[in-house]
Amino acid sequence: MDKIGIITVTFNSEKVLEPFLTCIQNQNYKNYILVIVDNDSSDLTLDILNQQFDNRIKTIKNNSNLGVAKANNQGVDVALNKKCDKILFLNNDVEFSNSFLRNLVEAQRKIGCSLIAPKMMYFKNPKYIWYAGAWFVKNKGFLPIHRGINELDKGQYNNIAKVDYAPTCCLMLDKQVIYDIGLMDEKYFVYFDDTDFAYRIYKDKRHHIYYYPDEVLLHKVGSLTKSFVNNKKIIRGDFFLQQNTKNHIYFLKKIGGLFSYLFIVWLFFKNNLKFIFNSDIKKDFTTFLLINRSYFKGLKM
Repeated sequence: MDKIGIITVTFNSEKVLEPFLTCIQNQNYKNYILVIVDNDSSDLTLDILNQQFDNRIKTIKNNSNLGVAKANNQGVDVALNKKCDKILFLNNDVEFSNSFLRNLVEAQRKIGCSLIAPKMMYFKNPKYIWYAGAWFVKNKGFLPIHRGINELDKGQYNNIAKVDYAPTCCLMLDKQVIYDIGLMDEKYFVYFDDTDFAYRIYKDKRHHIYYYPDEVLLHKVGSLTKSFVNNKKIIRGDFFLQQNTKNHIYFLKKIGGLFSYLFIVWLFFKNNLKFIFNSDIKKDFTTFLLINRSYFKGLKM
């Protein structure tokens, strides 16, 4: 039975952590360790973790917020040192069935793939799809576009499919992928770290990601990253705008080539047009400066 190293990153996760831990501890697949990397939480996250006495739970406590990519890499190092055969990147703002681990391991074996991801649904609206596979779209700046997002699930994406991308809120992989592809790029504090990782896998071609719809994950989308802020109406948070803007530029620089650099130029104009016309972006000078400063920070990364 393969040993799974489950890696989750906490940062002020008190509202979601206990149901997540319950889901893990109720698994009927027992050969795992859970590596929790805490990025200097200031809420009750550490109090909750200190009450866990399962020897399969390993906690790393960082003295500052090192970002998601760095924290995931810390978790991978622990999992590999503990002789894990598989790595499961898993957000803690998710819930899943008691047979989740077993079903993913068995599906991965039957398909014969290096990486596997389940269907992912909105926790608050579990009949609606958040992820049913994704592929890189060149004319969108190589962004991986989620198939089926916000669609009512009628079984339209219930076939196993080879995909280009799966988010690391839930992605299981053989340890050999890490040896062949490498760790997460730690220049990404958050956002695009998994996009970059999946794109390297896609270009390398030795390993492939498969979407497995028979296993379902419920995702509390945005609950940890605060990508939206509710200020009378739903708007994009400053942190999201900053990270997403600069990281897309850096991602395109890494891909390289004429198309990528032309797209970087186009993004300068596109980002400013979005500031003017998108209703989910604040219309103030501070936000305008934030978007454009983040663009140039991306050029310097």
